[in-house]
Amino acid sequence: MKSSSTNFNRRQFIGQTACAGLGLAGALSTIGTLRLFNATLSAQGLPPGGPGDDKSLICLFLYGGNDANNILVPRDTAGYAAYQRDRGILALERDTLLPLSLPDGDGRDFGLHPAMSALHPLFQTDKLALICNVGTLVAPITKAEYLSGGAAVPPHLFSHNDQQVQWQTSVPDSPLKVGWGGRLADLLQSLNAGSQVSMNISIAGSNFFQVGNQVLQYHVTPQGSIGLSQYNETWSPVKEQYQALDQILGKSYGHAFEAEYAAIMNRAVANDTLLKSVLSTIPAYTNKFPNSTVAGGGLNRVASQLRMILRMIEARTALGMKRQIFFAALGGFDTHDAQLEDHDALLREFSSACADFHQATVDLGIAEKVTLFTASDFNRTYNSNGKGSDHAWGGHHLVLGGAVRGGRLYGDVPTLEIQGPDDTGSRGSWIPKISTDEMAATLARWFGVAESDLPLVLPNIGRFSTTDLGFMNG
Repeated sequence: MKSSSTNFNRRQFIGQTACAGLGLAGALSTIGTLRLFNATLSAQGLPPGGPGDDKSLICLFLYGGNDANNILVPRDTAGYAAYQRDRGILALERDTLLPLSLPDGDGRDFGLHPAMSALHPLFQTDKLALICNVGTLVAPITKAEYLSGGAAVPPHLFSHNDQQVQWQTSVPDSPLKVGWGGRLADLLQSLNAGSQVSMNISIAGSNFFQVGNQVLQYHVTPQGSIGLSQYNETWSPVKEQYQALDQILGKSYGHAFEAEYAAIMNRAVANDTLLKSVLSTIPAYTNKFPNSTVAGGGLNRVASQLRMILRMIEARTALGMKRQIFFAALGGFDTHDAQLEDHDALLREFSSACADFHQATVDLGIAEKVTLFTASDFNRTYNSNGKGSDHAWGGHHLVLGGAVRGGRLYGDVPTLEIQGPDDTGSRGSWIPKISTDEMAATLARWFGVAESDLPLVLPNIGRFSTTDLGFMNG
């Protein structure tokens, strides 16, 4: 319905449309960052970027601290008995676990959480891998060093906000909030030369993962682009308001702040117009998520985000993009209470959506070009607080896609023993054996970063033993 009111002052208009059009929290503070970080990164050693060389990387962040101890559970007799004893009310029934066929095991037998039944076949058919005991690290550390204080540990280890930032930046010992996905886009942006839309697109709001020195994250919703309401309206009062805005933005400004604000607004308006036009030609793909529907016929939270990502990937040619980095998220993993029920529901939602998404990429012939990985604040304690569990450290993460060398556990499953060799204390908080840097480096190499350029994306990577954990083909 058209509004007949024209009582809309300039300050209200620009304030509201800026928030809608930018899709980037902290845009004003970013202006300073853009001025300070103006260096051009080397793109030597990059792949040629020829036809068919497009790739998409998706970070699915599980906010709150996912209980990885109930994602991968011991099934052998001795291992399960110890698990059942130490986890107490959090222990899953052994006969409900989804068994894994592991080619190179350590003698232990493991199963997946029963709520992950949609993803279980993808592990069995080598499209899903589990990266074990990953966490934020300043450098490798032993239990003795941790207890003695003889080695640096990430600051504020068990704090949600701090660990989310550190996972997304992969530089826990730096105050700079520049994400490794942002640095990745900075390095590879030449592959999207001529594209108007940012390489970094978030479907889940602001995040540190996609903050770059040069590349800005662009926000869309599960329904599409965020833009100015009725921007192309021909109705006279609305048209006149937007014509006035265009005139304001089209002026030449001598003040750096004003010039940058106008440039950002112009870019936001242009991106929204382009994206709406391109997405209008892409199918809705709601039918690609048959196992992710909710009451009323809509899609669950994760599926609705992944559906938009699927559409954006299908729009890559029209948008002139050979590389795309996406951010999606699911909250609710801070399970201090009612953990068994809440975690079960979260895993079912996450698993069905990811399995449907992968099958959609197979149907569209792009599975080899799309890789999804999970991240989370931290793991949760092995023992219970009575109703749930508390904040811990190293956990397991999933990598899914046609190029994944799946069906395997990468890294070492910790010794699942309270006060054991991998426990920081007395509750089962595992010291990570794989750093977020090593996991990120493996993904960055697949995405097209040359070995020599990895420190540009992951400044601390030289402190760790490997840049390739082996879970990606190509």
